[in-house]
Amino acid sequence: MTPALSQISLFGHDPLFDGFAQMTEHGLPSPAFNVQKLGDDRFAVTLAVPGYSHEKLSVSTQDGRLTVTGHTSSDHHNGIFLHREISDGDFRRSFQLADYVNVVAADLKDGLLRIELVRELPDELKPRRIEIKSDKSKPLLSSDTSRERAA
Repeated sequence: MTPALSQISLFGHDPLFDGFAQMTEHGLPSPAFNVQKLGDDRFAVTLAVPGYSHEKLSVSTQDGRLTVTGHTSSDHHNGIFLHREISDGDFRRSFQLADYVNVVAADLKDGLLRIELVRELPDELKPRRIEIKSDKSKPLLSSDTSRERAA
């Protein structure tokens, strides 16, 4: 069985998740997901994965891409489905992460896989305050003053 392939772009400004582009092999996203903003630089992606145990799920990051995969066997079904919407096959969903966004946790509870993300700017990119000196500011020691003190 070919896994359903879904790719989501997660980049931009505020909100971090502008410009979603969904593509799936079968025309339907699998699994469904929510994106929450938890704070200025904290986010959570929650995927609906009913029937998947944590052993059958994988969360990984590589080259700025978050990938969630699920594997299951479909040989446990008894009977013939008259209607079927609940996906339980193999899947793969990818999210393109914005610069400096890292996965910090993943938790599976009640069929929901929650992945927490945080945007961590390097120190050199963080805003910093530059002190402005004025004539009334304490002057720096000149070379003459430092010689006088040494004497």
